[in-house]
This record gives sequence, C-alpha cells and structure tokens, in this order.
Amino acid sequence: MKREDYLERILRARVYDVAIESPLELAPALSRRLHNRLLLKREDLQPVFSFKLRGAYNKMVNLPHAKLARGVIAASAGNHAQGVALAAQKLGCRAFIVMPVTAPKIKVDAVAARGARVVLRGDSYDEAYAHAIELKRRLRLSFVHPYDDPDVIAGQGTIGMEILRQSTRPIDAVFVAVGGGGLISGIASYLKHLRPGIKVIGVEPTDADAMARSLKAGRRVKLDHVGLFADGVAVKEVGQETFRLCRKLVDEMVLVDTDEICAAIKDVFEDTRVVLEPAGALAIAGAKAWVERHGARGKTLVAVASGANTNFDRLRFVAERAEVGEHREAVLAVTIPERRGSFRRFCGVIGARNITEFNYRMADADSAHIFVGVESRSRAEAARIVHSLRRAGFHTSDLSNNEVAKAHVRHMVGGHSTLARHELLYRFEFPERPGALMKFLTAMNPTWNISLFHYRNHGADYGSILVGMQVPPREMGDFRRFLARLGYPASDETRNPAYRLFLG
Repeated sequence: MKREDYLERILRARVYDVAIESPLELAPALSRRLHNRLLLKREDLQPVFSFKLRGAYNKMVNLPHAKLARGVIAASAGNHAQGVALAAQKLGCRAFIVMPVTAPKIKVDAVAARGARVVLRGDSYDEAYAHAIELKRRLRLSFVHPYDDPDVIAGQGTIGMEILRQSTRPIDAVFVAVGGGGLISGIASYLKHLRPGIKVIGVEPTDADAMARSLKAGRRVKLDHVGLFADGVAVKEVGQETFRLCRKLVDEMVLVDTDEICAAIKDVFEDTRVVLEPAGALAIAGAKAWVERHGARGKTLVAVASGANTNFDRLRFVAERAEVGEHREAVLAVTIPERRGSFRRFCGVIGARNITEFNYRMADADSAHIFVGVESRSRAEAARIVHSLRRAGFHTSDLSNNEVAKAHVRHMVGGHSTLARHELLYRFEFPERPGALMKFLTAMNPTWNISLFHYRNHGADYGSILVGMQVPPREMGDFRRFLARLGYPASDETRNPAYRLFLG
C-alpha cells in the first residue's frame, strides 16, 4: 500500500466514537533537566488508559455487517484486548480475547468488565495468538490483529495527525514505543507525508528489540526470547506490513534497559502525578537516552505516553530501580581491610553523599566486603566516587549495570560456602503462575543439590530466580539437556563478579 493511501485512511479513520483527542502537554521538570522542550502525548488518558482502542475500533467499525454480527477475536497481553472489548461493547458484538496467563491481573479484569470473554492460554503472546487463530477458524470469527493490519495502523496514525495539529512550535523529533510496530507505522505514515523533516524515532527495550534487529538485518528477525517487564511491547517478531513501513519511514531506533524505563516512569510521575506502565514510559526513556547520546539542546521533542495499565504492586520494583536508571545511585562492591578505623576512612571518602544501601559481611580475618549504594547525580559522578575509593586504597567494583547484583545479590550478601563444591549459578525467568516452580523442580535431576536459591516477587508477570546447583562435572551433558527441556530463559552467572565476590 502506498504512503498516500495511508494518509487517506488516517484522515478517514473512525476513532472518535470511542477515543478522545488526547492532550499534548509540556513536561516542565523533565524539560528543564534535559535542556529541551519535551511534550508528552497523553494516550494514557484514553478511556482504556492506552492508545490501542483507536486501531481496534477503526478495524471493527469497518468490518462488513455480517462478519461483525458473528463476532471478533483477538490475542493480546492486555491493552489491545481492552480496546477490542470496548469497541465490541460500543458496536454491540461479541468478543473473545485470548490472553497469556502471565498478563497483569488489572488488564484481565478490565477486559472482562467490558463484557468480553477472556480465554487465558500460554505464557507468551505467541502462544495466545496461536490459540486465537484456532478459535477463529472453529467459531468463524473475525480476527482483530493488534498491529499488522492497515485499518489498525490507520487508527493509530490519528495520533500523528493530532500531534501536528496541537503543537504550537515546529517539532524536531517524535519518540514512539515499538512492539509489533503498529503505533509507529501509523504515526510515521502521517508525519513523514506532511512534515518529512521531523525525525520519527522508535524505542524498544534492550531485551525485546525485534524491530531494531530487523531494520539492521534488512529482514524480519524473530527473537528466541523477549523480556517481560515491558509486557506491552514483548513481541518476538514485528509485523510484515509494519516492517515494510518502518524500513521506509523510521529514522532511528533507540534501545533502553529496565532501569531507564523505571526512571522514566518516575520522571513522568513527578511531572504529571500519573504512573505509566513500563511500555507506556518507553518513549520517554528513549527521548532521554537520545538527548544524552546526541547532546541535543533547545529542541522540541514529543514522546508518546502510550499507556498506564500496570499492577500497583509492580511499583515496588520500579521505585527500587528508578534511582539506578536515572544514574542517581551507584551500586558498588568495596573491599576494606578488617582493622580499626577502616570503616571510618571509607565513610570519609564517601563524604557528604547519601548512602542508599549498605550490606556488610566479614570475608576473613584480613578483609571485609561491603555492598553499598551511594547517591550520585550522574554517571560521571559515579565514576569519580569509584576513582576516589580506589585512590584511597579500597578495591572497588562498580556494579550499577550488573543485573544479578541489583536484582539478587544485594539482598543476599554474606554467604561464601566451603561446602558448595561444583556449584553452578543460574538466573532463570519463571512465568508467574501456579506450577512454574514445581515444573523446575520436577525436571531437575534429584541427585543435584540446590545450594543457593533466591526468589523475589516484583509484582510483574514473571519472576527472576537465582539458583545455585551442585552438578558434578561428568553430568554437565545431563545439565544442558535439563535446561533445554525446561524451556525457561536461563543465564549462566557462575562467573559473575558479584557472585564470585560475595557468594561463590
């Protein structure tokens, strides 16, 4: 389909039966910090707290009457599901929504409250999608794709139309979260036709970067695993049509990690008092990273705040990680001599800076290891702290970017064991549902001893678990087969410096 055809589709899209024209608002505090004018396109204020109802309704309202009368079906982690359910309620048709069992409860309940029939199937979107296609054939329903459909893309494209109408100044760049690519395809189709000088920049999590990899390869790349923190963009493969459009229209992709997303959630809260979901804050995190990377100053930037459907208990994790993501906390491992005055000297080097966390455990008669969080204002200041400690004679490691240190070891410091021979350390991601842990224990060889186990519920749709297992070297073949059979994402952390220093 030609770009001109999408322009016409967007102009004709029927979205305002259910959607509002969301405001384009200045983020004053964040703008001052970034030295740029950052505007937030507040799609979190839609009736379903997400942009997804635009595309869903536009698709469904354009279905032939006979198809609409039979009903629709969709597969979704949550926001698209709510859009389809609201559209079905408005149009008076039945709707089946297949959601992964890992979908946040707030989204499942919201879909059911709209009168749609919720079917929970699989741990991922792909498994839910496969079941939805099966039900579509069996029940002769119309499938409403979450992103790879011209009517859905056109519905989302109305956001681009509103941005141009609402902005009182020329725009330099628009940042858009990317999952399957429907949102950025629609926005770019409109902006690039009327204002080709505006940069359209996609933002993905580092552990769910299907579009970035695909654009780099020149073909669609399917990921083996995707991170589940930003569940709204946890897509293994982008759409065929969305990839075609993004190749032509998207200027750049920016990748951000979990900590940067958490920091963006906090930033938006401080400016608006609204808590975005991780995928909803993705564009803001990308704008911040882009400004830092390019040293941009005095620009007018727009970031689409795409959704605010998040479980309340997830905020524990967000609050914990936001300071590191904003580079306001340096997480350090420091070794000090085990003698009088050492701790006082350590504190003297830290100076007036606030210590956010302090864990201590005597290693032996000569030295002690400290796991410490220190307040800092930037990466540069964190580097200066490390340099000062080393210059004072303290062996110091910066663990601010060490996932195992931040998620697990900080809660477990103090556990070297002379008994844990042949210990392997692995980090697993478990789907948060009954039976997940039992599946792990059942699959494991009963002769392997669990020598370390740490689990912490972050209020998300997955659990991160750190496990130490004593596996004799001759049984490593069996261990590799166990990992393959288990099927959970797993990372070997046996050589992780945080583990070796505090636990190994």
